Amino acid sequence: MTYNRFAYLYDQLMNDVPYEKWLQFVKDVFEKYEMINPTIVDIGCGTGTLPILLAKQNFSISGVDLSEEMLSVAMAKAEHERVQIPFYQQNMMELEGFEDLDCVTIFCDSLNYLESKDQVKQTFEKVYESLSENGLFLFDVHSPYKIEEIFGEDTFFIDDAELSLVWSCTQGDQPLSVEHDLVFFMKEENSDFYERFEEYHNQMTFPINTYQSLLEQIGFEVKEIRADFHEEVEETSERIFFIAMKK
Repeated sequence: MTYNRFAYLYDQLMNDVPYEKWLQFVKDVFEKYEMINPTIVDIGCGTGTLPILLAKQNFSISGVDLSEEMLSVAMAKAEHERVQIPFYQQNMMELEGFEDLDCVTIFCDSLNYLESKDQVKQTFEKVYESLSENGLFLFDVHSPYKIEEIFGEDTFFIDDAELSLVWSCTQGDQPLSVEHDLVFFMKEENSDFYERFEEYHNQMTFPINTYQSLLEQIGFEVKEIRADFHEEVEETSERIFFIAMKK
């Protein structure tokens, strides 16, 4: 799934996304596993916020995303922040051009845009091929609880004088899937009128043991499974984090 016009509004609407927590999570993992000056590729990098934060910490980081629009925003932000980050437009299932990486990350539930277990496995295989021996694969996904109970059949609102969003969620046709119907109202410049446009996004997840099994089939060793950054996994955990190592 690609982001279209939403890409240019993403940072404005999602300004409460805790990117600093992802940054600290990555730094904590590197310290624990003694990763010194690692080379990193962030897949599903979106508008580049996390790669920029990592670059400012002097990490060697590249960004990959499917959306041309997201990457356009990311490149402009990196230039504004005066950091050098290569960005590449690629499908995560067809990742290529990288080898002997120390770390690959897929955060902020980007993996949940894949539409089947086979697509997840294909992505894991591409990540495995791109890593060096003992390289780390860090990613997070929505938990089944979040898909079923938090999204469920609910509607969320973001209301601003210049831009508003009505975000409706419905259960998808597949198990543990959700359909997001996003309706935007953007105020036209020098006008009291609002332009309306829509986007549709589908996400799905799998039980924790499915992700673990796929990783191990490919050759990863699952080192840790956490929830909501640094917590123990519980039934009501919303975001599940995996730390896997290429063996």
